[in-house]
Amino acid sequence: MKILGLCGSLRSGSLNAAVLRSAVDLTIPPRELVVEPDLGRLPFFNADVEETALPSTVAELRSAVGASDGLLIVTPEYAHGTSGVLKNALEWMVGGGETADKPVALASASPAVTGGDHARAWLAQTLTVMGAQVIPQDLRIPQATRKIADGRVTDEPTLAALRDLLDDLAHAVVRAREENDTFAS
Repeated sequence: MKILGLCGSLRSGSLNAAVLRSAVDLTIPPRELVVEPDLGRLPFFNADVEETALPSTVAELRSAVGASDGLLIVTPEYAHGTSGVLKNALEWMVGGGETADKPVALASASPAVTGGDHARAWLAQTLTVMGAQVIPQDLRIPQATRKIADGRVTDEPTLAALRDLLDDLAHAVVRAREENDTFAS
């Protein structure tokens, strides 16, 4: 089972990147969590470019999303929404259809007490419009600076919640496979 992780932050000391690294640490075979290395490498979305000469970085992202069994998206919150870099990546994926019927889990870490609630809600709505199967379970990490240190989640209850989210995503992938097998027969 291959899960692709996307981080909506480009900061080197990102709390959300730390959550994604911790998720990788918690993932054990036969599950695999591969992290998209840098959404910042994508050019700004342009529908004219998409129609004429898809940039190789965009084609690589679409291929990675298409080859994955599910997505784990971890986002910061800026001005009650997700980051521009993550929004840009999603805009490039709309036309490719790789997110259709793809199970997706959402998480956010924030120094604020809200834990990034608005960003996750925005993402859930956007991904649903894109045809993704956003699982109802998500992870909010409020006051994340108290729960993350040295690039990893250190708070045991938060680690347990992250492990549960990964399990919920894996179960959603299995259900999606079963549904696809049913429709194929």
